[in-house]
Amino acid sequence: MSVSQISVFLESEPGHLHRILDMFEDGNVSVRGYCAADTGDYGIVRFVVDKPEVALKLLQNSGCAAKMSNVLCLRMVDKPGELARVMAIFAEHAINVVYSYSLISTYIALSVSDVESAETILKGEPVELVSQEDLEQYSYTV
Repeated sequence: MSVSQISVFLESEPGHLHRILDMFEDGNVSVRGYCAADTGDYGIVRFVVDKPEVALKLLQNSGCAAKMSNVLCLRMVDKPGELARVMAIFAEHAINVVYSYSLISTYIALSVSDVESAETILKGEPVELVSQEDLEQYSYTV
C-alpha cells in the first residue's frame, strides 16, 4: 500500500520551485507533502500529490527531469516516542530508511530499502499505512 512520489531535479535558482507549483495548480494537482534537498547548484524536490500521473506528465511536458517512485506513507500518532517506535520496527527487521519527510497532518513519507517487505511487516504492527486512494480522498477545509 505504497504511495507515488514525484522527484524533480531542479536548478537551485529563485522561482524554479514556484514554477513547478504553478504547473500543479494549473493542472488541479494538490501537493500533500514535499521535501527540497539542496546539493549545491541543483536540488531534488520530492512531492507526494493527489494525482501523481498528472503531475509527472505536467513536469515531463515542461522539460523537467522528473521520475515517479513508491514510498510508504504512515499516519503517525501525535505523541512522544511514536517516530522512534516506528524506526525501531525497521531497525529490528534490517530495513534501512533512506530518507523521510512529513506530509499534511501527521503523515510521514518514508523511502525504505524494501517497500514490499516493509509494508508486510507494518501490517502486523499498530501503524496505519496510507494508500494513494487515501491521499486522493483527503479534503481540506478553507
